[in-house]
Amino acid sequence: MHGLLPALKRGFMRWIGWRRLGIAASITIIAFAITTLVRTLKGIDTSVILTALTEIPRGSIGLAALCVFCAFCTLTFYDFFALRTIGKKHVPYRIAALSSFTSYSIGHNIGATVFTGGAIRFRIYSDYGLNAIDVAKICFLSGLTFWLGNIFVLSIGMAWHPDAASGMDQLPSAINRLIALGGLASIVAYLAWLAIGERRRELGQKGWKVVLPSAPLTLVQILIGVVDLGFCAMAMYLLMPSDPPIDFMSLAVVFILATLLGFASHAPGSIGVFDAAMLVALPQFGREQLLATLLVFRVLYFMIPFGIAISIMGTRELWMNVVQPWQERRRLAEACARGNLPQQVTPLERPLKRARR
Repeated sequence: MHGLLPALKRGFMRWIGWRRLGIAASITIIAFAITTLVRTLKGIDTSVILTALTEIPRGSIGLAALCVFCAFCTLTFYDFFALRTIGKKHVPYRIAALSSFTSYSIGHNIGATVFTGGAIRFRIYSDYGLNAIDVAKICFLSGLTFWLGNIFVLSIGMAWHPDAASGMDQLPSAINRLIALGGLASIVAYLAWLAIGERRRELGQKGWKVVLPSAPLTLVQILIGVVDLGFCAMAMYLLMPSDPPIDFMSLAVVFILATLLGFASHAPGSIGVFDAAMLVALPQFGREQLLATLLVFRVLYFMIPFGIAISIMGTRELWMNVVQPWQERRRLAEACARGNLPQQVTPLERPLKRARR
């Protein structure tokens, strides 16, 4: 038995591995979500959806858009907190904000956020002397902020309203409450573990080492995630139909579970997965009305930020690779003209001038 576990571990890493297991899990989630979504959407009347869209109050859409804006403003502190944690204090807030917003908006809409978001971060932070290991640390700490916030809010919500999660996970309310209490206990245990000593906060080896935030700073980290999720859930809550009524905490539980499923699937924009989860977990609402809500939320939270992020990155690349080099060449030419200096002669022109002589 002593040698069986190492043998199983070697066999798992050789024949399966975490990468293949993750891909299989993503494909399974996407396939199940698409099947559920197709089954749920049977008999949907598109004219009713269009009517439901017009019935959403414009004031609610405006307030939801404001909540989305505040959520993305909070999101900028993910990278800013991570940069300060790894000691890269020379990177200003505006660059951290640019990196957080563009990496999340583009990465989450394209899919495979770990790779696409990491590539965008590296493109931005490399101009400030950060290397690939630094960017990996930032991605790790930003992800930790996201998961700590999710676990905390979801545990509070499931402990308060365990029935809200039952519509999605099909578990009894008592089991959901136990899971919630376990989540809160894990947060407390993590904070206690951090408070024990400095050495325990070091993770990694062989050149890749990150020091986790202290217990007080971890509370700040959790707060960032909670505020971000709170604004996102409030945006969805403002767009929901008024009949039948639903309380904010119950909707927040469903929203966070659907969001986590979307992240786990790595589907572009969580499309299909997030929507199917919301439709399954909220059967008390009319399908057309709920689809209209999901459509407006997707425009506000996914499509508009994605378009803005693409425009920002495209403009930045154009400025850095086209406009700035052109301005530098122009300044050099003007300096040469003012100083009455001979213009640079290319190697191909020199033999021609010598031949003329």
